[in-house]
Amino acid sequence: MIIASIKIPMDRFDEIKLNIKKKRMILLSKSSECLLPLQEEISSCDKKTVVVWAFSFAEEAVDLLSLRYPREEAPREALILTKLWAQGKVKMPEAKRAILACHGLAKRLTSSEDIALCHAVGQALGAVHAKGHAIGFPIYELTSIVRKYGIDNCIEAFDKRLAEYTQRLQAFAASRKADEYEWAKFFTD
Repeated sequence: MIIASIKIPMDRFDEIKLNIKKKRMILLSKSSECLLPLQEEISSCDKKTVVVWAFSFAEEAVDLLSLRYPREEAPREALILTKLWAQGKVKMPEAKRAILACHGLAKRLTSSEDIALCHAVGQALGAVHAKGHAIGFPIYELTSIVRKYGIDNCIEAFDKRLAEYTQRLQAFAASRKADEYEWAKFFTD
């Protein structure tokens, strides 16, 4: 008798609990089931919309990091330079160095919540290079939320933020918000 293997979908918090148990820094991945609908939304949008969406979340994270670390300028500088790169006013290597400096700040921090937030910013900004980087923001920011509240107390904040990602992306796509921005030639070719 052959018994068919049935894959039972893992609850998103089961995956997170498993990753915590394995002492992983990142608690979600691109293949996390809770992110699949967002991945589909991202893939259905044009790159400009995804970049504007990613910038909007990166701005929020940069503001929060600036409050916590007022002397650390790497996240804000990365945001500024990446926006200039998207406009064609600076070259990619300059923006890339700033993004890597933002990731580098994460290595100097001790708060697992803020480490994840720095990486979230870097991933969001990487969307200018490749649209696929945009999903990195939710992966890291949701990790940050779990680190902040703990696995037993994060559900409401986690679910609220997860819904906000899709809602904002859909709103930006519907309003054609990306049309309000100046874009580099590599976006318009």
